[in-house]
Amino acid sequence: MHWTHSTRFMHCTHRTCRTHRTQETKDQEYPGVFTQTYGSPLNGVAALEAHILHKRFRGGDALRDCSFRLPAGRICALVGPNGAGKSTLMGLASGMLGADGGRIRVFGEDPRSAQARGQVAFLSQSKPLYPGLTIAETLRMGRELNPGHWHQETAERLVRAGDLPLHAKVGTLSGGQRTRVALALCFGKRPRLLMLDEPLADLDPVVRHEITGLLMAMAAEHGTTVLMSSHTLREIDEVCDYLVVLTQGHVRLAGEADDLLNAHSVLVGAMPGNDSGLPPSLAAHVVIESRVAGRQVTALVRREDRVLGTWDVHEPSLEELLLAYLRSPDAPTLLTPSAQPQLHPQSQPTAENAGGSASGPRTNQEYAA
Repeated sequence: MHWTHSTRFMHCTHRTCRTHRTQETKDQEYPGVFTQTYGSPLNGVAALEAHILHKRFRGGDALRDCSFRLPAGRICALVGPNGAGKSTLMGLASGMLGADGGRIRVFGEDPRSAQARGQVAFLSQSKPLYPGLTIAETLRMGRELNPGHWHQETAERLVRAGDLPLHAKVGTLSGGQRTRVALALCFGKRPRLLMLDEPLADLDPVVRHEITGLLMAMAAEHGTTVLMSSHTLREIDEVCDYLVVLTQGHVRLAGEADDLLNAHSVLVGAMPGNDSGLPPSLAAHVVIESRVAGRQVTALVRREDRVLGTWDVHEPSLEELLLAYLRSPDAPTLLTPSAQPQLHPQSQPTAENAGGSASGPRTNQEYAA
C-alpha cells in the first residue's frame, strides 16, 4: 500500500495552515512590533550557501565537504548530534570564524564583509551579555553597534512583553529573561538572516510558545530567513519548514521538510522464516535504517514508485525521518533541488578566508523527487 493522495494533502495542509497561524500570532500578540519592512530577500539569491566547506580545529575536522543552499524566507532547523558542526557552521556564516577550505556566502556576499554582517544577527548558546549594564544600556549598545540597521521600538516591545523594566541590571535577570533581552538585540537589528543556536533551551513553555510564534511572524511578514539549531523535535515540526541535518561534519539531508518526507517511505514487514537475515527485497531499496523487533522488521528507505516484496508502507513522521538519519551517519546524502548549491566550482578558491587546502572531492548527492 503506497501513500494516498489524501495523506499527503493533509500533511501539506498542516504546514500551510501553520503559515496562516503565524499571521494571526503576529496580529494578536505583537501588534505594531513589525512596522518596518526589512526588504524582500526573495530575489533569487540564497540566504546562505556553502560549497565543499571545510573547517578544522586542533581536535580535528569540524566540517568536511559541507555543501547546501538555504533559500531566503525559510525557517530552517539545523539538526545534528553534539559535535556535528552546527555551531561551527553558524560561526562561519556570521563571519566570526574563517573557513579552511571551500566557500560560503550570505546573500551572495562573503560573511566577513561589512555588507553581509549588516544583514545577519547571530545568537550563540552562551547568549553573551554584559551583566553590569541595564537593559536600557544594553539596547543602546545595540543601537550604537548597528547604525542604520536598528529599530528601537521593536527591541523595547519585546522586552516589555516580558514585563522587564528597562532599568533592571542584566546580571539580576533569570536565564529566560536574559534570553529575551538577547533576542531583543537580534530582532532590533532587523536582520535578513537570523541565526539562533539552541535559543529556547532555557525558556519555560509559555515563553517558548511566545518566541516561536514571533519567529514565525517575522518570516511570514518580512521574509526573514531563520536558521535555528534545536534538539527538540516537536519544536522543529511546529516551527520549521526547511531542514539541514549535519552528522560528522557532513550535510546528510537538506531541503523542504515536506519534500524530504515525501522522498522516503517506512516499510514494515515480517522477517523471513528461515532466519536468513533481513528480507532480500530490501536490497532493492536505498535503506537509511532498518530495525528488527521480534519477527518484525521496520525500514526507512528512499521512496520508490514500486515496492518489492510484501510490505506495509506508510509515510514517515518527521521524528522517524530525523532519528533515522541521526542514527545512520553514513547514510547517502539527499538534497532537494532548492538545497543544491549553485556556487560555481571553477571560481572557488582553495581556502577563501583562513588559509589551508581544499577539503577534497565533492560527495555524490541525490535529488529528492
